[in-house]
Formats: sequence, structure tokens, C-alpha cells
Amino acid sequence: MARVINKDLKKRAVELRNNMTKAEIILWSRLRMRQVAGLKFRRQQPIFDYIVDFYCQEIKLVIEVDGEIHTLPEQRKSDMLRNKILTINGYNVIHFSNHEIETNLDSVIKKIKSIIACLLSPCQGDHRESSK
Repeated sequence: MARVINKDLKKRAVELRNNMTKAEIILWSRLRMRQVAGLKFRRQQPIFDYIVDFYCQEIKLVIEVDGEIHTLPEQRKSDMLRNKILTINGYNVIHFSNHEIETNLDSVIKKIKSIIACLLSPCQGDHRESSK
């Protein structure tokens, strides 16, 4: 993971953790304490010059929770650039809308588990198995 040097970014991440949206709170209730596939997720995690909503370091999975602002053209352009930078650097980025999380959490969790299974499959090179 990219080391955080920017103290302002780190401070902003703490502020975001203390002021999560309703959808983030709902999703965090299911991601925390290794409830999904036994993997540890962090919330409001700085990576490079960005703060991602949820992050699993073990499989470099970023989960973004998108509110209404993410439908604006300028924000979509910014999101696309951020996704591109993260993807180029080996991160896997997935997005869910606030509405999707608030109305169909079980489906969201099922999708996350499916993506995790794919990322951990032998064809993706599960490094935990190769280190034995």
C-alpha cells in the first residue's frame, strides 16, 4: 500500500471516518471484523493522493460507495481518472451506489464475495497458497 506522507490527507481520512454516510455505515456493519471471507477491510483509507471508502490490503480491493454527486459529469471524470490510476497500480476497484446498499445489501455483499472469490482463485495467483 502507498505510504501516507500527506498529513492533511490523513487528517481528512479521520474526519471522513467520523462522518460516514448512511450507506457507508450500513456497508461497514457487514465488512468490519472480517465478516466477509475472513478478510480485513479498512474504512476511509488513504492510497496515493486519494481516500477510498473501503480497502482490503490483502487482495488490493477498493470498494467505493457512490452518492448522487458521482453522477455529475465533472465528478465522473475525476472518478474515472482515480480508478485508472488505482487499476494501473494493481488495485481492484468496485463501485456501489448509496441506493443499492440501502435497499439491497444482501445483493451487494454477494457481489463482493463473488469478486473476492475471483481475486483469490488460482488463476489470479493467490499468493497466500504459494508462500506455504
